[in-house]
Amino acid sequence: MKSVFKGAGILILTGAVVISGCSGDNSGAKNSDQAIAFNKTGLPIVEDAISLKMISPKAALAPEYSQMEIFKRLEEQTNVKIEWENIPDTDFTEKKNLLLASGNLPDAFYGAGFTDYELINYGKDGTIIPLEDLIDQYAPNLKALLDRRPDIKSSITAPDGHIYGLPSWEENNLGTNPFFHVINKKWLDKLGLDMPQTLDEYTAALVAFKTQDPNGNGKADEIPLSFMHMQWCMDIAGIFGAFGLPDNLEHRVVRDGKVIFTATQPEYKEALKYFNEKWYKQGLIDPESFTQDAAQYLAKGKTTDETLGSYIWWEKEEVVGTERGQDYALLSPLKGPDGDQTIGRSNGGGPGRGAFVITKENQNPEITMRWIDQQYEPYMAAQIHWGPLDVVFEKDESGKLVNFPLPEGTSAGEFRQKVAPGTGGPGVITIEDFGKVVDMEPRAQQRAKDLETYYDPYMEKENYPSIFFEPEELDKINRIESELIKYVNTQRGKFIVDGGVDEQWDNYVKTLEKMGLNELMEIYQNGLDRYNATLNK
Repeated sequence: MKSVFKGAGILILTGAVVISGCSGDNSGAKNSDQAIAFNKTGLPIVEDAISLKMISPKAALAPEYSQMEIFKRLEEQTNVKIEWENIPDTDFTEKKNLLLASGNLPDAFYGAGFTDYELINYGKDGTIIPLEDLIDQYAPNLKALLDRRPDIKSSITAPDGHIYGLPSWEENNLGTNPFFHVINKKWLDKLGLDMPQTLDEYTAALVAFKTQDPNGNGKADEIPLSFMHMQWCMDIAGIFGAFGLPDNLEHRVVRDGKVIFTATQPEYKEALKYFNEKWYKQGLIDPESFTQDAAQYLAKGKTTDETLGSYIWWEKEEVVGTERGQDYALLSPLKGPDGDQTIGRSNGGGPGRGAFVITKENQNPEITMRWIDQQYEPYMAAQIHWGPLDVVFEKDESGKLVNFPLPEGTSAGEFRQKVAPGTGGPGVITIEDFGKVVDMEPRAQQRAKDLETYYDPYMEKENYPSIFFEPEELDKINRIESELIKYVNTQRGKFIVDGGVDEQWDNYVKTLEKMGLNELMEIYQNGLDRYNATLNK
C-alpha cells in the first residue's frame, strides 16, 4: 500500500457511509448520536472535520505534536484533527496513572507505553476497549501486517484473546545491548595511556583523568565517569559483567534456561564493593550520576572546556556533539579481576504492545482506528518513527526512503525528537522493510557495526523473552515487583556511594525474600518454561 503522504499518489474516496446510533460491533465503546459522514476506505476519513482528544508523552526537545509537520499533513489528509495533550515523557507514567484512576479519559492514549498489567486490567474493567474487531473492519494496513506476521499478532494478543493495545516496533536488533561504554581517547593519548582492556586499567585511567588535568585548563574540573543510575542506555549495568554476571534494568537474566535475579548474587555483591572502594571513594564517579536528568547529563558533554572522561550512552555524539565525538572511543567489555569478560543481553524484544489504546469515552472508535491505521502503512510507519518525507527523508530511484544529511551541528537523536514521535510511537518497521521501504538511519547502521565489533563477541546467549502473562500472574508481579525493584535500586546506589555491602548484605537479601522475591522468580521461571515448551512443540 502507498503512503498517505506527499508523492504517494491519489487516493479515491469510496464507500461513504454514515455512522449514527448502534454500530453493531462488540467494541464496548459508546456510539455517536450525531451523524458523521465517514468513509470506510480512502481519504479523507470523514467528509467534515472532526476532533479527537489524545494524550501522549513528549520528548524533551520535541515541539507540541500539534506543531509537528507529520501530524499537520495527517490532519490535512484525513480531516481528523487531534487535540493533543502532550506530557513530558519524564512525567507521563505518573500523569497517565492519575488520569486512569480519576476516569478523566481522552479518546485515546498515543505512544502510550501501557504495561501488560495495565492492558489486562483496564481492558478487563472496560476502561480501554478491545480492538480486534475494529482492526478487522477498519485497519487494512495493520490487518495485512498481522496476517503476514502471525508472530506479531500472537505477541499483542492477551491471554483472554483480545487485543487491547497496538504495537510499536523497529525490528532492527539494535537493542540487544544499550550500554555503550565511552572513554576520552584524546585524553588517554595525551596522558600516554593505552586503551584499557581490564577493569583495573580502566580505573587507573579514571584516576589519571581526575588528577593530571588532561583538558589543560589548570582546574580540577574533569569528571572521570558520569552515568545515569538505572536508566536505559545510560547505566553502568554492562560493567557488572566484568565480575562474571552482567546486570540489567530488571536485574533478571537467563542462563541455561534458568532465571537468575542478579541483585542477590555474589558477582553483584563483588561489583558493588569494587565500585564503592575503587571508584566512589576516590572521587571517580560523578556524584550527580544518581540524581541527574537527561538534560543535565547531556550538558556535561558540551561544556566549553572538555570535562567528561567516560560515560555510558548508545550514541556518543548525542552526549558530546558531532565534532567532539571524534575525541571519544568505545570500550569493549572490560576483563574483570578473575578474567571474566561479558556483557548482558537486554530482556524482551519483539513489538511493544501498548503503543496505542482507545478508551471507553471515545465516541468514534471506527474513525480513530482508521486514523491510527494510516500509521501502520510501512512508509508512514517509518515517517512516524524517524520524521517526514521532504524533511528527514527523500525517495531514491527505487522509492526507498533515504536520509537527508543532518542539519549542521545537530545530532541524529536530537533531530529525531524534533520531527517525529520516534521510538515507542505506533507503527511497525519489519526487518524486511529495512533496505526496501526505508534505509536504516546512518547512526543505526553505525550502531549495528559497533555492536558487531565491540559487544556481540562477549554477549550473553539468552535473554528473558517478551511473555504475555496470565492475569493472576500479572497481579502477583505487579504486587511484588514495583516496590522490590525500587528497594534494590535504592540499595544499589547506597552501596556504591556509602559502602557497607559486606555488613548489610544478609539483611538486604532477607528483606528481598520478605518482599516476595522467591515467589516473583517462580512466576518468571514458570512463564519462561511455558514459553519454551510452546516453542518446542
